[in-house]
Amino acid sequence: MEYREKTVIMDEEALRRVLVRIAHEIVEKNRGADDLVLVGIRNRGVPLAHRLSRMIAEVEGREVPVGSLDITLYRDDIGTRLFNPVVRKTEIPFPVQDKRVILVDDVLYTGRTVRAAMDAVMDLGRPTMIQLAVIVDRGHRELPIRADYVGKNVPTSRLEIVDVRLREVDGEDLVLIKEPVSQEKTQESHS
Repeated sequence: MEYREKTVIMDEEALRRVLVRIAHEIVEKNRGADDLVLVGIRNRGVPLAHRLSRMIAEVEGREVPVGSLDITLYRDDIGTRLFNPVVRKTEIPFPVQDKRVILVDDVLYTGRTVRAAMDAVMDLGRPTMIQLAVIVDRGHRELPIRADYVGKNVPTSRLEIVDVRLREVDGEDLVLIKEPVSQEKTQESHS
């Protein structure tokens, strides 16, 4: 299916402001940064976790440790997908036991990715708590999961895509909604 840009939700400055706010909310809710660790869900959650760590350091005087988590083998649809899954590396260079783990991801949608991430973290140890920080909550939950820290709630249709672009991965900071190009318009443009 082909998609086209529908609406820009956040430009570079709006994304920066959202991350600053989330960093402050994390510090406030957790009464500082003691025993905090950030775990970015691959792909875009990882650079977001690193940015949050640096912003927390500006407030608390020290960076919060950051790890990266690949949830591919924890997905509940792994046997139903038509393609071969690409497994990337999980790098969590610290114990999660007795830590307050903050999972970081770009978009919260059905909740299935977060459920898989929680399972993966629990296999590494027993954290004191797990919290969730996302840039966009687009709704359409299939599991009873909610984010503790949300950059923006954006109602979407199931056909739309929330495209989060980060300079570390995509060369630019931008969040936008894409909508499908109707089949009629696609056929007309190819005539």
